Amino acid sequence: MKKNNKYPVSRRNFIKVSAATTVAISTMSLGSCNVEKTPAPMKRKFGNFGFDVTTIALGGQASLQWTPEDVDPVPIILKAFELGINYYDTSNLYEKSQLHFNKAFKQLNLIPGEENYNEELRESIWLTSKTAMRWGKPGWPERENVRCWSNGENVQCAVDDVKRSLTQIFGDGQGAYPKGAYLNMVLCHTLHNTEEVDVLYEGLETPLDPNGNFGALVALRDLRDGTNLTGMNPKNEKLIRHIGFSGHAHPPAMIDMIQRDEYGILEGMLIAINANDKTKMNMQHNVIPVAEAKGMGIIGMKVFADAAMYHKEPRWSLTPADVFRKVGTPELPSRPLIEYSLTTPGVHTLIIGIGQIDEDPLKCQLVQNFYDAQIEPGGMSAEERTKIENHATKIKAESNYFQVVENEGLVAPREIQKEENKITWQSSYAGDEPISHYEIMVDGKLAGKVEHKPQLLKSKPFLFELEKPEGEILIAVVDISGNRAESKFA
Repeated sequence: MKKNNKYPVSRRNFIKVSAATTVAISTMSLGSCNVEKTPAPMKRKFGNFGFDVTTIALGGQASLQWTPEDVDPVPIILKAFELGINYYDTSNLYEKSQLHFNKAFKQLNLIPGEENYNEELRESIWLTSKTAMRWGKPGWPERENVRCWSNGENVQCAVDDVKRSLTQIFGDGQGAYPKGAYLNMVLCHTLHNTEEVDVLYEGLETPLDPNGNFGALVALRDLRDGTNLTGMNPKNEKLIRHIGFSGHAHPPAMIDMIQRDEYGILEGMLIAINANDKTKMNMQHNVIPVAEAKGMGIIGMKVFADAAMYHKEPRWSLTPADVFRKVGTPELPSRPLIEYSLTTPGVHTLIIGIGQIDEDPLKCQLVQNFYDAQIEPGGMSAEERTKIENHATKIKAESNYFQVVENEGLVAPREIQKEENKITWQSSYAGDEPISHYEIMVDGKLAGKVEHKPQLLKSKPFLFELEKPEGEILIAVVDISGNRAESKFA
C-alpha cells in the first residue's frame, strides 16, 4: 500500500464547518463544492497494515444503497476521491452499492486490464466488501441461531460473495472479473452470536475436510494466500488481501471472535460506535481494546445510529425515505458525534453514509463530515466526551437499537479454574469505566493483584500463582472508578 505522509496537519489548522457554524470559511467558495482549496485529509496509522487511512471513509449505504430518485450515487463516490478520502466500504448486502462503485471506477480508470488503468491510484485506496455467509462451501447444514444471507442469486457461500463483489465492482456484473482485480479486505459481516463464531472457525479449530464443509474463515484464507486447502480455490487466485469481521450487537461474541484467532487470520474490525454506546454493554471498553492490542485496523460505523439519532425511529433503514439528507440538526449537530467516535481510543477511521452532496458546502454532507473528521485521536477531553454522551442520551436515548446486550455494569471474572497452586480466569466485561485490575482473595485476605490488560487469546487466560493452594478463593475485578464485581472459585 502506498503511504502518504505529505500533509501532517493538526486539528487546529483545519477549518471547522458545520450546519450550525457559518464562520471561518474563507478558504471555501460558498457558490460551489470546490475541493481544490480543501486541506488534505487527516490520516492515521491503520492497524498493522502499513497504510495510513483517512479519518473519514465513505460508507456503502445511505444513497449508495437506498438511492432517492433525485440522487445519483456516482458523483458521491467521485467527490470522495476528490477530497482525498482513501477508505471505501460496500457489501453484497447493499443492493446496487457495488454497481455504483463500478460506474465510478470506470471514470477513475480503476478497472484492471482496461486502457489507462491507474494502478497507482488503486494502490492508494482501501476497498472493503462484506459477506454474511458463514460457510465456506455450498451445501451447508442448518444451524440454530446461525443466519446466512446475501443479495446475490446463486450465492451459496462466502467464496461466492467475494467473486460477486469482484464482478460487480470491476467486472461485467455477470460473473466475470478482470485479472488483477482484488479487494483489500473482506469482512464476515454483522456477527450476532457465538454460534456463528463456532461455524466461522470450523475447519480451523476442527479438522479440515474438503469433502465436507467448513467455515468461511478457512475458505477466505485460501483466497487471501492463493492456496487451495479447502478445494474452493482451484486456480490458486489471490482475490483478497486481508480478512476481518464486523459487529453491531454483541460485544461478548465479538471478543470471542478475536480471542479464538490462533491462526493470524483476522486483521480488521468494523464496529458500531457512537455517543450512545454506553446505553448498552459498550464496545469502547470491551471489544475495541482487544482488537487494538492485537494490532487490528479498527473502523467505526453507525455514528448517527443509521439516522436514528435524527429523523427516524430506532430501526434499520429500509427505503430511500429513511436516508437522512441534512447536515445534523440544531439540537444534535453532526460534528460532536463524529468527534466522539474518532476520539474513542483505538478507532482509526469512520465509515459514514452520505445522503447527498451539494454545491453549497454548508449543505454538503460529504464536505461537512470531511471537516468534522479532522481531529487527533486525543483531541477531546474525557469531560467533553461525557457531556456529549449525556446530551445524546437525553435527545435520542433509544437510538442504539442494534446493540442487544444490556448494560449490566461491571461483570465479574469468568470461568475460574484452579490447578494445584495456579488459578486462571477469563477476562471480565467492563461497565461504564475501563477495568483497572483484579484482586485475588484467599479466606477473605488479599493474596495479590493482577493488572488488567486486554486478553488476546482465549487459550491464554489471566494467571495467578497462590502461595498456598488451600482456602476459599475469590477473584474481584476493579475498574478505574473503584467499582467491584466478585466471583468465587466453585
